[in-house]
Amino acid sequence: MNSQPPAPIGVAVVGAGYWGPNLVRNFQGSSAFHLRWLCDLDVERAQRVLGDYSTVRVSADLDEVLADPDVHAVAIATPAGTHLPVAMAALRAGKHVLVEKPLAATYAEGLELVEEAGRRGLTLMCDHTYCYTPAVLRIRQLLADGELGELHFLDSVRINLGLVQRDIDVIWDLAPHDLSILDFVLPPSVRPIAVAAHGADGIGAGRACVAYLTLQLSNGAIAHIHVNWLSPVKVRTAIIGGSKRTLVWDDLNPSQRLSLYDRGVDVASPEELEDEQRRDILVSYRSGDMVAPALTEREALRTMVDEYARAITTGTPALTDGRSGLRVLEILQAASRSLAEGGTMIKLDERHMA
Repeated sequence: MNSQPPAPIGVAVVGAGYWGPNLVRNFQGSSAFHLRWLCDLDVERAQRVLGDYSTVRVSADLDEVLADPDVHAVAIATPAGTHLPVAMAALRAGKHVLVEKPLAATYAEGLELVEEAGRRGLTLMCDHTYCYTPAVLRIRQLLADGELGELHFLDSVRINLGLVQRDIDVIWDLAPHDLSILDFVLPPSVRPIAVAAHGADGIGAGRACVAYLTLQLSNGAIAHIHVNWLSPVKVRTAIIGGSKRTLVWDDLNPSQRLSLYDRGVDVASPEELEDEQRRDILVSYRSGDMVAPALTEREALRTMVDEYARAITTGTPALTDGRSGLRVLEILQAASRSLAEGGTMIKLDERHMA
């Protein structure tokens, strides 16, 4: 295990495109970090992100940044295809690494990063930002505490009139958010065991622009994810049904993001009946109250940055560590295979999901 870095932790952000400026802003606002470098091939773009009066250094040379002994951690916000070489260089330079989703372009590449970080005793964390929203953190706690009862189903919708990507389909673009949330909130005893994917390319983009993923869970429950670049309306919802209560998450409703319903179906099967009589089970419908749990609004990225600092200083895995990123990659690759095979159900490797 490497010696602990001094406080605040010297950090460099690699990538000044879409996501990099958000990382810059949150690292600059964190007392746990000291932002020392912004690295981007477009130096002028990086300078515009920082402003005219910033003391943060700018470079187009990753090696120059990694050679700085005052840099103890790196945050990578570059295209997925570059994650392996950039993150591997940082790890081999002895730096802790935070990587934008997905962890890597393939499971094999992600595994290389996880193993390298493990050998060097360094933190490897995946920036699954949605997991750090107040709503998702509360959902995770509700499921862990058994407030919903036994999980029966999860239905997630992430649709909008979005940017059609040139190098990836809608599954690899949008589903990592939902899959990382699923991985984050599921109780430890429940895991995905198989996935099927169906998609369509109605505009001739050469890749799926609309897709549906169906996941079988180890407890017999089912999860369904709808991702779509072509919807004229933006929807970000999830419904999580349990044996006790059902939770509805509407991410676009800031005044009531979570609603908890004491409504559902109760099934009673008297123990004294013979097996052949159990077909006459008793079904009743429960119609109780709805409550909206109060949430303290806080930027998810700030919470994620705090978690990165905690993992580095304590030497313990982050809530969304490299292995959580691997589990997401496992499902994405299996979904791509299913899509290519016309929607066949693909079993997930138990060793990968552990």
